[in-house]
Amino acid sequence: MSVHRRLGTAAGAALLTLTVAGCSGLGRTAVGTLSYETERELVITVTSPSVTGCHRLAPSGVTRVENRTLNDIIMYPTRDCRGTEPIYVPTNTSDTIAPATPPWRSYSVVH
Repeated sequence: MSVHRRLGTAAGAALLTLTVAGCSGLGRTAVGTLSYETERELVITVTSPSVTGCHRLAPSGVTRVENRTLNDIIMYPTRDCRGTEPIYVPTNTSDTIAPATPPWRSYSVVH
């Protein structure tokens, strides 16, 4: 095998390793904005939230969300992204809580 071919193979392997490591989710963000409205009618906009972990919302809860990121999100009625009846909000859509239901208190990003 020629030196040129070995260098090409080594460079390709290094690039593949970096690509796989880059897909681990560390430091990645959901490109775009996520806006939500609290029960007190305050609108908060988050730009490019992290795709990892559970994100807490306003303590008073959220009644409306507008997902303008490139990722889908899941809204939860609890502060720890657990509980029954989470709501799936696809990219470029919005949702409002149904009457007589608890407000959302956290969200996670689908990646």
